[in-house]
Amino acid sequence: MHPRNPHNGRYDFAQLTAASPALTAFVVPNPAGDNSIDFANPAAVKALNQALLLQHYDVQHWDVPAGYLCPPIPGRADYLHYAADLLAEDNAGTIPTDKAVHVLDVGVGANCVYPIIGAKAYGWRFVGSETDAVALKAAKTMVAANPALVGKVDLRSQSHQAFVFEDIVKPREEFDLVVCNPPFHASAEEAATGSRRKGRNLGYPKAPGGGPVLNFGGQNTELWCEGGEEGFLKRMVAQSVGVRERVLWFSTLISKKETLPSIYHFLKLAGSPETRTIEMKQGQKISRIVAWTFQTPEQRQEWAQRRWKG
Repeated sequence: MHPRNPHNGRYDFAQLTAASPALTAFVVPNPAGDNSIDFANPAAVKALNQALLLQHYDVQHWDVPAGYLCPPIPGRADYLHYAADLLAEDNAGTIPTDKAVHVLDVGVGANCVYPIIGAKAYGWRFVGSETDAVALKAAKTMVAANPALVGKVDLRSQSHQAFVFEDIVKPREEFDLVVCNPPFHASAEEAATGSRRKGRNLGYPKAPGGGPVLNFGGQNTELWCEGGEEGFLKRMVAQSVGVRERVLWFSTLISKKETLPSIYHFLKLAGSPETRTIEMKQGQKISRIVAWTFQTPEQRQEWAQRRWKG
């Protein structure tokens, strides 16, 4: 994990349960005799997230509606710390902080995790876009309930699922960074098959309907879309051209290494002069960030001077 990630190493369950006593009911010894939780239990995973967000990010009230994505906090934190390093490259090696940095989270979800982490770790301001009305309402409720987030997170409805930036980026609005965790699958059937495969590999119990119990949850708009990860990113890259002068760095999480050649092809067609691929490792899992810009190094230096040092 990134060296600034506070979740490096094993979870300190003594500290976590002290901060969030509700987690205590889910803490059990693992086969090695150490305290842990049953990561196949959705309620346990949610309680762990609540404790982590309270202890590390000052979030007193956090919840997601039943069945919505409950993401792993350490991996989401890794993304933002690597993204912060990317911005630092255009700022003489210093990470720009505080409200001068404006970030767009494409598909913020009910969990609102990227804004939570970025607001606490770096003081950044966020706009979160969302197509799902239930997720958007839950995220707005959560932000309003936490003083640490009020005034730092603006949540906006995206009424057209085919649009990424249109109707979200306002006229003359600028963003220093775009982050995105795109849907992985191309259909509900593919998502269900992938969930069953993961459940078998991890030994998760089966739900009453026959599929595995998913510890992380996820609704259709979170898990699949037309064209899957590759199709979504094709649209995102193509539409990024329309706001290329108002965004410093675009970025997205890539879950499938097979998607990389396609996104490189899309970026070449879009005319991006510079791209980056950042590899992240969490245990045995490897994921990647692909970032791109339409600005030259000189233009990025001017951007940093104007927005972060002006």
